[in-house]
Amino acid sequence: MRYKEISGKEIVNINQGARLGILGQTDLEINEHSGQIEALILPNYKWFGLKKEGEEKKIHWTSIRKIGDDMIMIEMDE
Repeated sequence: MRYKEISGKEIVNINQGARLGILGQTDLEINEHSGQIEALILPNYKWFGLKKEGEEKKIHWTSIRKIGDDMIMIEMDE
């Protein structure tokens, strides 16, 4: 799967039923040695994405349960 195929999908935590963001507004944490994606880094934005606020949220690749047509479902405790 290519990045452009999953870019723009909503990221939803199925434990809380909460929308966390959209892939494309994220950074990727990549293992330098293996080249594999280790985690998605979601910035914490204020209303309308105008100002970055607080800590970033890290979603480990192993937390991803399903990549669907419109969203990426993760299972993660807050």
